[in-house]
Amino acid sequence: MNMIAFFRVLLLILLIVCALAVNLTRNLLQAVIIFMSYSSIMCILWVLMESPDLAITEAAVGAGISGTLFLMTLKKIRAEDAGEVPDEETGMIYDNETAAQMEEVDWEKELKNDDREDEAR
Repeated sequence: MNMIAFFRVLLLILLIVCALAVNLTRNLLQAVIIFMSYSSIMCILWVLMESPDLAITEAAVGAGISGTLFLMTLKKIRAEDAGEVPDEETGMIYDNETAAQMEEVDWEKELKNDDREDEAR
C-alpha cells in the first residue's frame, strides 16, 4: 500500500471519529470545533478525489460560514444564560445591572425631553 492510499484511509478514519465525536460530546464549543475539523478533513478528501470545486465549497461553507454562525449562536446562547442583555441599537451585550442603568438613563433623557416640549408649548 503506497503512502497516498494510507493517507486516504487515515483521513477516512479521522472523518468517522469526528462524526462520532460531534454526536457524543456534551460541550457545545467542542462540538462546533469538531464539526469544523470534520469539514476540513472533508475538504482534504475532496482535493484527493480531484474535485477542487467541492473542496473550495466545503472549506468556505462547512468550516468557514457554518462554523462562524455556530460560534456566534453559541456566544449569544451563553450570554442569555448568563443573564446578559443585548443592546438593540448597537448589538453590544451587557449584564443585567448595566442594562438597568442604561434604561434608567434613557428614561431620564425622555423625561427631560418631555419637560422641554411642555415648556415650549
